[in-house]
Amino acid sequence: MPNPPAGPGVAPPFAAPPVEGRRTRLWLGLGAGALALVLCCGGGGAAVIGLLVTGVQAIDEQGRAASTDYYQALVEREYGAAYDQLCPQARQQMSRREFERRAASAPQVTSFQVGEVDQNDLTVSVDVTLSGGDRDHQRVNLEQNQQTGQLEVCGVS
Repeated sequence: MPNPPAGPGVAPPFAAPPVEGRRTRLWLGLGAGALALVLCCGGGGAAVIGLLVTGVQAIDEQGRAASTDYYQALVEREYGAAYDQLCPQARQQMSRREFERRAASAPQVTSFQVGEVDQNDLTVSVDVTLSGGDRDHQRVNLEQNQQTGQLEVCGVS
């Protein structure tokens, strides 16, 4: 037969779980988890924004550099160097000798001012001063070389 239950004042075999402050600990835990989530997502979002800004700046810098190199070669009458700045499609349309002949017979570029790169259509506006003092506003079309990743001049309008 089993023993009768113990009387009053007998200690239970294990302590009862505390009931005070239970909700406070729950909310502190949920708050800490939410903070960790915000920090992780916020850091990732900041990284994505940073990459986008850096990419835009890199395209702007490369586009301005390619346009500057092209026009600087024209100013210095180094037509072969200007031809080397052209994209493969433009070089297929015109041989080096033909490009040099056309550039030498056209009004000479004496100075230029490269503007901003239009990120939407990869064009650069360039204000050009020609021999004789005439001024012209030109748009340089850029394309990315698939092998090197660099932007190249692919036409001037």
